Amino acid sequence: MRHRRRTGNEIKAALRDLRIQLALLNHQVGGELALKDVDLDCLDILARDGSLTPSVLARRAGLHPATLTGILDRLEDAGWIARDRARPDRRSVTIRVLPDRGMEVFRLYQPMMSAMDDVLADYTEAELELIATFLRRSAAAGERVLGRSAVES
Repeated sequence: MRHRRRTGNEIKAALRDLRIQLALLNHQVGGELALKDVDLDCLDILARDGSLTPSVLARRAGLHPATLTGILDRLEDAGWIARDRARPDRRSVTIRVLPDRGMEVFRLYQPMMSAMDDVLADYTEAELELIATFLRRSAAAGERVLGRSAVES
């Protein structure tokens, strides 16, 4: 029991260390591209999930819609995103990352992605599946905690 608790604490400490390293990387990439951390978050969500409406993007990024409007204005003015009107409705808007600009971000993250490939190469397929499951479950736990916090406040 004590060993399990100690190992669990080591995992949590390692996740905190990784969070700091990723925050530093994001800050460095953002500095090179003249983007704020929240801008990168929105671009990442759009790149991963595809075109989204502003309300869905605000919800996924944990932002107030009015705050997101300013971010989208900034990203659009800098040529990172496009706002497309829906054909049937014309009132509805979706946001998408412009492909050429998305490649700029990918290029700056590539050294970290290569480093992660090197780390993952040492694990078996079963171990990789276990790690992936742990990370998905951890992300889901965070979403549950944030969901409860948002309702309570």
